[in-house]
Amino acid sequence: MALMDFIKKQFIDVIQWTEDSDGILGIRYPMQDFEIQYGAQLTVRESQLAVFVNEGQVADVFGPGRYQLTTRTLPVLTYLKNWDKLFESPFKSDVYFFSARLQLDRKWGTSNPITIRDKDFGMVRMRAFGIYSYRLTDARKFYSEISGTREQYTVEDLDGQLRNLVVSSMTDLFGEAGVPFIDMAANQEEFGRTLKGKLGPVFDRYGLVLDAFVVQNVSLPDELQKVLDTRIGMNIIGDLGRYTQYQVASSIPLAAQNEGGIAGIGAGLGAGLGIGQTMTTAMGQAMAAGGAAATQPASPVPTPAAAVAAASADEVVATLEKLHALVTKGIVSQAEFDAKKAELLGKLV
Repeated sequence: MALMDFIKKQFIDVIQWTEDSDGILGIRYPMQDFEIQYGAQLTVRESQLAVFVNEGQVADVFGPGRYQLTTRTLPVLTYLKNWDKLFESPFKSDVYFFSARLQLDRKWGTSNPITIRDKDFGMVRMRAFGIYSYRLTDARKFYSEISGTREQYTVEDLDGQLRNLVVSSMTDLFGEAGVPFIDMAANQEEFGRTLKGKLGPVFDRYGLVLDAFVVQNVSLPDELQKVLDTRIGMNIIGDLGRYTQYQVASSIPLAAQNEGGIAGIGAGLGAGLGIGQTMTTAMGQAMAAGGAAATQPASPVPTPAAAVAAASADEVVATLEKLHALVTKGIVSQAEFDAKKAELLGKLV
């Protein structure tokens, strides 16, 4: 009876994994109702690792190469099973293959904005995302810490855990760096190098090596980005008085093409001039207050009389309207009109 049972057994004499698809980190070789023939051939291809597990305990680990399975090539398994030197019968053991290929273009990103302290804006909420790549280098650690006895373990199974570790480390780094948000874009490469070093020990714990880490973008939520855009716009405008003068000068030739156009912008010109004068007065008062302790007395704030002495906006508009009519009739050249317009607008400053 024992002889018949032995004959019915199925034996494996070649063990190998061809990796028919991408995205698999580890797989258990199908061994149900099979036993490994003593002297069987084990083939581990480049970018692969193989692990023999006996009763849940990692025994022998093989790198790339071709091996004949004997007590000489399975020293730990031999010791665990107490085989003597004459052992030559089939045996059972779980065999796992692991892919050591470089896993590229793994994406990370903040699912929700993170809050950090910023030198320019106080507290800000920001987002960041990028890519990283890694490879499996220690099959023993990976089996013990991650994959265990699963039939198959994929890259996607691991992505969530690694992504959370990345975001956690990134939040700490950005908070500790003290780099203003405005300057973060210029420091993305440095952030990537620092995070790679920070995450190295974390990946090593799982039997992995972090090959590359890239911060591709750092941004604000939409509502905060609008506030930042407004602030940038105000900095670009700069001198409000000159900006108002430029807008008026640009609108006159366009308005003159329509009947009553120049007369129609008189009110707008007056309003713009009034805004400019108000801003000038306010800035003069602030400068006078700030320099009260200085040796030289502050310049006097412009008085209403000085403002009245300036050329009237309505007079300038009326003059330009008349000159434009003369240009239309051919009495005044366009060059003469442009020169006079520049002179009159200069009096508005």
